[in-house]
Amino acid sequence: MDFGEFYLYKNGTLAAISEPAEQEVGLAVADSLLIENGATHAIEQHKARFTSGVAIVSPEHLEDLPSFFEQSFALIPRTGRWWPRFELHLGSESPSQLFFRLRKAPDPLGKLTVWTLPEPDPRINPSIKGPDLSLGQQLRRKAKMNGADEAIILNSEGYISEGALSSLLWWRDDVLFAPSDAVRWLPSVTRNLVLAIAKQSGFEVRLVRAKPSELIGCEVWLLSALNGIREVEHWIDLGGPLAKPKHLEAFNKRMRLFSQQI
Repeated sequence: MDFGEFYLYKNGTLAAISEPAEQEVGLAVADSLLIENGATHAIEQHKARFTSGVAIVSPEHLEDLPSFFEQSFALIPRTGRWWPRFELHLGSESPSQLFFRLRKAPDPLGKLTVWTLPEPDPRINPSIKGPDLSLGQQLRRKAKMNGADEAIILNSEGYISEGALSSLLWWRDDVLFAPSDAVRWLPSVTRNLVLAIAKQSGFEVRLVRAKPSELIGCEVWLLSALNGIREVEHWIDLGGPLAKPKHLEAFNKRMRLFSQQI
């Protein structure tokens, strides 16, 4: 795995360092976004999500963030595919620190197979991106062991929350559905963008509590900043088939219209 190049923000400057000693263990807040040839989606929303996490975990860094973001974006090449990440680490023997990680983006992925995690939501704090990233990777590895690409997390009542490292949406006819705030899900920049596009395009959007069996016959999507919208082709333990994509191509075209230079 390519962990990328690490930079530490200290005394107003980002400087290259070796890999942080605690790495994922001390990761308290994180945010990643895909940069393709100097362009991306929803820059301000990604910065706002990271900022909101820092405000909760380590508010003393808030005044550092404008400079931190400016210097981080300046390090990203304007050609090629990149998957940079903003990080706040809480070290066991040192004060909290801001890091920037510059990584090359992996090749884009297409349709996928999912599997339902057969236990209630094990995450510690899904409202902040960072502390559960390592757990999300573990859940995805469990999915791989069961012949799938992603694990779908349910709450204690069996209602869909999201994927281990992704958001889940589905279509029934021309209505777009998403899990409601009645279940825990990580605030998703891509989810918000897709829901906004749906509303602007005149589609009805419903936020609901739903169990996996209710998605039989639906067009199901998984979303992430890295891979955008992906068709769920097969749900291993769903008990029935999913619909072929009807809206995917149009939404991918609309997503590209929201791309902006960094």
